[in-house]
Amino acid sequence: MAAPIPNRAETERLPGTLKSLRKMVAVLECFSPAERSLTLADIARNIALPKSTVHRLLASLREVGFVEQDRDRESYRLGLRLFRLGSIALINMDLHGEARPFVERLARLSGEGVHLCAFDGQKMVTIDHHEPDGRSADWVTTITGCPAYCTGVGKATLAFQSIETIDWVIAAGLQRFTRNTITDGVALGADLAEVKARGYAVDNAEHQIGVRCIAAPIRNGVGEVFAAISVSGPAERITADRIETLAELVIDAASQISQRLGAQILTPAMEVQA
Repeated sequence: MAAPIPNRAETERLPGTLKSLRKMVAVLECFSPAERSLTLADIARNIALPKSTVHRLLASLREVGFVEQDRDRESYRLGLRLFRLGSIALINMDLHGEARPFVERLARLSGEGVHLCAFDGQKMVTIDHHEPDGRSADWVTTITGCPAYCTGVGKATLAFQSIETIDWVIAAGLQRFTRNTITDGVALGADLAEVKARGYAVDNAEHQIGVRCIAAPIRNGVGEVFAAISVSGPAERITADRIETLAELVIDAASQISQRLGAQILTPAMEVQA
């Protein structure tokens, strides 16, 4: 589901260039790993705009290389220019460079797989993944592109977003992945409130059967939560009595990464004084 474009009242207040830009972004966000190729009708339906408007937007995006049209001329896909720009953005991201030693250290200390993920407004995008001994394992959670509501890193990030963002994620749909997936908006809200209060999230086999995950939020230089780090592994190994111990390790790693990114981390006592 693409990000919603401004409503009519908001749109009328925007400068013409910004109106077009917002609509172009909405077009680009229609594409996903599951929907890599879309027709004009698909896109128009997803963002609720006339086909004639979407056709003009696609023509502009195609001209600059942000979308490409298939040979049959019936469908579109994201262009290679976006891939190149995305690669540059990932290389230059402070998060990856600053967090890497803490990701590796957390993997060694926990003996579990570690994921470092950023929030794109709806889903979690994997920035780094490290196993303590380089082994491959079938149970490793596949987080890239997964909805934020059903993974540890997702809930650790989503809990600190605005009510509007949380409501939009819920409205986009809470698909069931396992019998433990939270698919009720009220129940998810309550769970996120607990996450925010204790400072870490637990994915109790909510995204992948038999996999448990503990995650903590990462803040940027202005104190906003935009990413998270987690440890994950088989539920029979990450047992309930290990959660608090692992949570301490994850929170410490998240705190150190946040400080490296310029965030001021307040202790509970400092927060009360503030």
